[in-house]
Amino acid sequence: MRTKDHITNKLREAFAPESLDVTDESHLHEGHAGHRPGGETHFRVYIVSPAFEGKSRIERHRMINAVLAAELADTVHALAIKAQAPGEAGGA
Repeated sequence: MRTKDHITNKLREAFAPESLDVTDESHLHEGHAGHRPGGETHFRVYIVSPAFEGKSRIERHRMINAVLAAELADTVHALAIKAQAPGEAGGA
């Protein structure tokens, strides 16, 4: 299973999101720190979940980082996060 699929599955299981988009942006980081041949090192996550209601941006990021701790310690070099509660303005 690809890293993107692991991330997607873990986030769905942990947060039951209304919306979730996980994008592999590794190709944008060729030649930069943490990039490896074959990619799967740099990801962008956009997620909307009721689990984020009343949480600060930092709390939301910490929640996601905790769920993805194994990936962040191993294969994922960078993770950009946009986490929102339902009804909050803005998008991906």
